[in-house]
Amino acid sequence: MIFEINYMIMDSVNEKIYYTIGEVAAMFNVNTSLIRYWENEFDIIKPHKNKKGNRLFTRKDIDNFHLIWHLVKERGMTLNGAKKKMKENKAETEHNFEVIKKLNEIKKLLIDIRTEI
Repeated sequence: MIFEINYMIMDSVNEKIYYTIGEVAAMFNVNTSLIRYWENEFDIIKPHKNKKGNRLFTRKDIDNFHLIWHLVKERGMTLNGAKKKMKENKAETEHNFEVIKKLNEIKKLLIDIRTEI
């Protein structure tokens, strides 16, 4: 089963400084429990907490979730494999992810053009 991130929601992410766990879960179409689990598993996700203890995620946290999503859900890595990959060479992993993201955007554009013809 292929999961797709709701890119329309991701585009509107640039408008805010902090996002609730519910908003982040909606962006990835997952339960909030998965967001909390990944937060505990990966050191790179460090949400702020308000006085009530609610998690508030930054754009950087969302980008890190996106990277983890790519490694685990799209490339089929285990959580331990994703952790290892990110520790070994996070910059290269991020770069490769950005290239794939851009290629997927181009693919979507080409498919849209094809359907209009």
